[in-house]
Amino acid sequence: MMEDLNVVIAGAAGEGVQTVGEVLAETIAGHGYAVFAWQEFESRIRGGQNSYCIRISEKPANAPAMRADILLALNDGAAMKYEPLIQPDGILIAEKKIRDRMIPIAFSDIARKELGNKIYANTLAIGALAAAIGMNSGILHQVLARKFAKKGDPVVAANRVAAEKGYLLAREGCQGICPWQLPERDTRYQLVSGTEALAMAAALAGCRFMAAYPMSPATDTITFLAENEKEFEVFTEQAEDEISAVNMAIGASFAGARAMTATSGGGFALMVEAVSLAGMIETPLVIVLGQRPGPATGLPTRTAQGDLLFAVHAGHGEFSKAVLAPADAKDIFRQTVRAFNLADRYQIPVIVLTDQFLLDSLFSVEDIRLEQYAPEFHLADPSVIDDYHRYRVTETGISPRLYPGQSLHLVTADSDEHDSRGHITEDLVGTVPEMVEKRLAKHRALKAAIHPPEEVDVEGAERILVGWGSSRPALLEVLERLNRKGIRTGLIHFTEIWPLPAYRFPEGKAYWNVENNATGQLARLLRSEYGIAFAGQVHRYDGLPLTGPYIQEVLQW
Repeated sequence: MMEDLNVVIAGAAGEGVQTVGEVLAETIAGHGYAVFAWQEFESRIRGGQNSYCIRISEKPANAPAMRADILLALNDGAAMKYEPLIQPDGILIAEKKIRDRMIPIAFSDIARKELGNKIYANTLAIGALAAAIGMNSGILHQVLARKFAKKGDPVVAANRVAAEKGYLLAREGCQGICPWQLPERDTRYQLVSGTEALAMAAALAGCRFMAAYPMSPATDTITFLAENEKEFEVFTEQAEDEISAVNMAIGASFAGARAMTATSGGGFALMVEAVSLAGMIETPLVIVLGQRPGPATGLPTRTAQGDLLFAVHAGHGEFSKAVLAPADAKDIFRQTVRAFNLADRYQIPVIVLTDQFLLDSLFSVEDIRLEQYAPEFHLADPSVIDDYHRYRVTETGISPRLYPGQSLHLVTADSDEHDSRGHITEDLVGTVPEMVEKRLAKHRALKAAIHPPEEVDVEGAERILVGWGSSRPALLEVLERLNRKGIRTGLIHFTEIWPLPAYRFPEGKAYWNVENNATGQLARLLRSEYGIAFAGQVHRYDGLPLTGPYIQEVLQW
């Protein structure tokens, strides 16, 4: 077994690339190994060439690797496009013999002629991959049985035959070129996608309503919650557009239910007026912003970190908001629950910045102790209130919040400027500035509650990489690579970005900014808030995620 093995499955949209990848990932996990899987795909229903990449390791390495130790190509075009990724000692599995160090298997012909249906070609391919990696075919059969259980025993049996056929063919072709073995281990990791982690964390946080309009990569969040509505008890509603979705979420929150919406950059642009509405009426709101390259439609199925400044400055007027950016699937649990807690405590909109890479990837995580992510509720007790003022001026700016129908107290709200009871006012001398100052007073307490960035190996390092959000796994990998070379390097990584915390950058260090965008948006924010200067930058903006080797290559260290 190699310490780190990377398998790439490539084919056209509609050929079942994702299905092959998911079955293989689950089979590998069943052997006790850590799996990290990520996808890159074109924005089309059929055609094009896409890939599903699986990184196998003994311990979680939740970062992408742009290489192929084994490439499975489901068509000739995929073989040509992804062949450059094959390592010198790597192999290709494809239908036609086109190079040395490959295993030619005519999946489609065998499935049609020997198994009676071309549909089994992919299961043949899964079996071939299992043999090439050196896996136990018995575990693969167990995974296939679970995968096709709802389709009945005949379908399960047919897929088992197909997998075994592919396994035997590849094992024969592997002689002398497949050094890998995957013996079973007792270790077990949980496999969870970023989307699944987000949806489950929202339910854990007490979310009871989600409205959204489909927009990649955020669509799967509401889909997953809708499919599991009975288990998670979250009511979902597909709105006619993003404006309706965000206003439905605000309405549900005003009525007393924890609520959220999810979208991408173009949809968030439509939601911005409602962000200000939530700020004015001081109603908790969680918005998940799944970033992808822009402007406009951009690359709708690719990844980016291009909406940070947009999120920080979203909304007209001045009011408090928070922006969080989870680093990986495990961090999504923590930050999603925290987003709901902060929104509820400070009665503000909170934006959770994710991206296509983070949402669509499959992570291996050790046991997640859900008890450490407890929801906090901050609704007022109507029984102890005599004269209720929804927007009572307080030192912290946080007023007692009730919802309509909770008690006999009258609960009012207005998007116009209002007095402490929620009634419209144009008292420019007293009430208006008082309300503005009240809303902004929350910012001080919120800033104090924001966690500082994570520091890794900072104390002994002269060079420090600075990044945020989903870049963390790649940054940790390049840190390890550089330190192995004797280049003492540290990391400062932000996941709670706005308001920026009270933090002092260590003096006497040289800082390099690393971001998945073209303009260094975090760097611009840090310069304006902390006055920090950067010695250099690594910016990736081709729609692909940051990787350790990519960062190191640009740094040239």
